[in-house]
Amino acid sequence: MPLKKIRVLVVDDSAIVRKIFSEELSKFPDIEVIGTAPDPFVARDKIVNLKPEVITLDIEMPRMDGLTFLGKLMRYYPLPVIIVSALTQKGGEMTLEALDIGAVDVIGKPGGSYSVENMSVQLAEKIRGASRVKMTKKDGTDTSETLKAEPVKALSQTSNKIIAIGASTGGTEALKKVLVRMPVNSPGVVVVQHMPAKFTTSFAERLNELCQIKVKEAENNDSVTPGTALIAPGNFHMILRRSGARYYVEIKDGPLVHHQRPAVDVLFKSTAKYVGPNAIGVILTGMGSDGAEGLLEMKKAGARTVGQDEKTCVVYGMPKEAVKLGAVDKEVSLDRVTDEIIRMV
Repeated sequence: MPLKKIRVLVVDDSAIVRKIFSEELSKFPDIEVIGTAPDPFVARDKIVNLKPEVITLDIEMPRMDGLTFLGKLMRYYPLPVIIVSALTQKGGEMTLEALDIGAVDVIGKPGGSYSVENMSVQLAEKIRGASRVKMTKKDGTDTSETLKAEPVKALSQTSNKIIAIGASTGGTEALKKVLVRMPVNSPGVVVVQHMPAKFTTSFAERLNELCQIKVKEAENNDSVTPGTALIAPGNFHMILRRSGARYYVEIKDGPLVHHQRPAVDVLFKSTAKYVGPNAIGVILTGMGSDGAEGLLEMKKAGARTVGQDEKTCVVYGMPKEAVKLGAVDKEVSLDRVTDEIIRMV
């Protein structure tokens, strides 16, 4: 029986990008680029005629920008869309808007230390994840209940615990829902969300505006303190360290782990080593198995662990692998994750 291929349409105004994506994706036996389009008007016709299962979409294009096109697509013909964006601050801000509108994932265009080879492996993984997402029609605006969610009441006393969270596909919305409910005196939080360089800066800034706790993109040697969440910067691993009573993070380069940098496993394994039973590990929606082994190490070191359940995951990949390893103490729906974390604290 022939292998069923995921049908992909590449939408980008750059002929070079269309060529690179087509050539690179053709190397994967389970992916087929069925067409390319230089702008949304051509893309619209090809979507109707070719019926792709996943679209890669550039944000900045002539005739109609990617955000406008994405809004129309989500309203009338929802398909899993992976945003392809320049690794810039503006690109990061526009990408977050695209994720709010309904895009399922994001990848940066190759450049600098981010090679075409790295990009192609990550893009293939994201396409596989996106192909599993069940899309529903949206009105083009952010319909999440995040801003209506009641924050958890402040803890009666400050804890010396550390909360480590990992997420990937669908994780930007999931993290928003979890962190916005964290009480102002919650334990220190460290987060790995699979995102390209530059994008995590905009992501952290947006969360900081919404949350009671302080949220910032982590910098090398930042202390992990109560009431603060540190987001691993894109294209760098984040390792938790301890010096006496002080916990801090090390931001470093290094090989991709599970095709990712930052990788959840890198954070979780260091948390297991340095925090042990004072840690709480949380694994949220995402494609692949990153974080499963690290969460198991955390559990073996005495940490309590939480996994997002299948029903509320955009992609039930990372939590599923963690459950299969026996690394998850409690599986809960997304809207119960914060409550469960605080209960464990």
